[in-house]
Amino acid sequence: MGKPTGSVGGAAARMGLATLISRVMGLVREQVFAYLFGASNATDAFQIAFRIPNLLRDLFAEGAMSASFIPTFTRVRTQEGDRRAWRIAGLVFRVLFVLVAGIAALGMVFSNEIVELYAPAFHQVPGKFELTVQMTQLMFPFFPLVALAAAFMAVLNACGSFFIPGFSSALFNVASVGVGAALAWILPSYGIQSIVGMAIGVVVGGAVQAFSQWPELRKQGYRFPARDRKDAPPLREPALRAMLLMMIPGTIGLAATQINILVNSMLATSQGPGAVSWLNYAFRLMQFPIGVFGVSLAAATLPRVSELWVKGDRPAVANQVNTSLRQVLAINLPASAGLAVLGPSIIQMLFEYGNFGPWDTRATAQALAAYSLGLAAYSAVKVLVPVCYAIGNTRIPVIGSLLSVALTIALNVGMVGSLGFAGLALGTSIAAVFNAVYLWFSVRAELRRRATELVGAPVLSALIGYGALSIVMAGVVWAADYALRGWIPEATLSDWGIGAAVPGFRVFRTLFLVALGGGVALVTARAMGLAELQAVSSSLSRRLGMRQG
Repeated sequence: MGKPTGSVGGAAARMGLATLISRVMGLVREQVFAYLFGASNATDAFQIAFRIPNLLRDLFAEGAMSASFIPTFTRVRTQEGDRRAWRIAGLVFRVLFVLVAGIAALGMVFSNEIVELYAPAFHQVPGKFELTVQMTQLMFPFFPLVALAAAFMAVLNACGSFFIPGFSSALFNVASVGVGAALAWILPSYGIQSIVGMAIGVVVGGAVQAFSQWPELRKQGYRFPARDRKDAPPLREPALRAMLLMMIPGTIGLAATQINILVNSMLATSQGPGAVSWLNYAFRLMQFPIGVFGVSLAAATLPRVSELWVKGDRPAVANQVNTSLRQVLAINLPASAGLAVLGPSIIQMLFEYGNFGPWDTRATAQALAAYSLGLAAYSAVKVLVPVCYAIGNTRIPVIGSLLSVALTIALNVGMVGSLGFAGLALGTSIAAVFNAVYLWFSVRAELRRRATELVGAPVLSALIGYGALSIVMAGVVWAADYALRGWIPEATLSDWGIGAAVPGFRVFRTLFLVALGGGVALVTARAMGLAELQAVSSSLSRRLGMRQG
């Protein structure tokens, strides 16, 4: 029998540390993009080309596959032993890779038609559409590689291994930006646009992300055992068939999400050069706290809830859901306020160099403020959807996805005319809040049907408490930012002949404000008796080798 998954807090901390490293490297990757290409037509082309295989990854790999694979693997391992569980894992690896490799081959053949569907407005700029098609074809092999990486990650998470799978994403960023930047310097000598090198780097990074997990998978005990006489033929294997059937409703729900993204992409490409890139830079920044805390909590919660559900401990399942949601609110509500207030400073510090100018900073900050309103909701959805899979109800996330997609499309079509590209971010955030609320009440009703009460008061008190804390923190940080900008304007440094000090001043100002916000949040949490934020701080301090005062 496999070892238990352990506490969600410890698992989330390990996953969070690895994801933090990955997100930092992801920001470095975006900095390289911003410096080399800014928010240009070439960057818009790359973002749409990368979005296509990346959305297929979400559809077939990291979404429904992971959410159905982990409960199946956990149940088989608990009830039938390691040999059967590893056999199922091996079958999943093979079936998934063959399926997605076939889809990728079709995608390469029909790239022109796919880009025509996503970005018809690119025809208005000479060469932009053709460049997008070229990079789409180059990046489609990324899809089967990253799907395999997601399957490896799901099995390792189910085995209680969180750091290596999370760190593999950091290796993707290192490999993709290293290879991409080198090729971006070399390819123009051969008459090929430099940004094509970044597309090739994505494929190399996908291979690194997948196969960097292989040694840990072998260490955990993965061997594809020889078929026993009692084993069913691969495609008739009951556990594999059950997992594939569980994937169907989740894939339908995610397909609705892809329709949403398709509509948003078409709307964004109609907003002129740079709009796709501004939205992408803003979304990447918002994904930082979601990846570090939301995805980490979800990845740690799913194996634990699956294990408790198999054992029949329903009250512990309800308690774990509440605990995870309170932790989501504790981190993401202050982070949301911080991104909204400090967006211009953070974007200046990270991106406003080279071909990324002040206008790009202002536009990206507008999109980031709109996205940040839905930050806590995005993370809550990341936790609640896998919980639905763990308790065996795949209908709830499908309905939630369909409803939120319909709402997003309606809001975005209605707001893009008056608010422009920022309206797309705002509509997406409002729909995310709706989806999180729907999932919460639906999971609560499902557990009540199973004679288990999911008490709402703890989550509501956390929502109110951390909401108030976030308002206090945002006010203090905004006042400090205003004072610093008045004390030493960047233009003054240039007038004094020390313009080279501007990047350093930006780093100092932003890090000071982030630290100030964190300090205010911790002091306020202690004064209000909000335990989750203090617990996260203590855990991080221990892992960094620091002592709490």
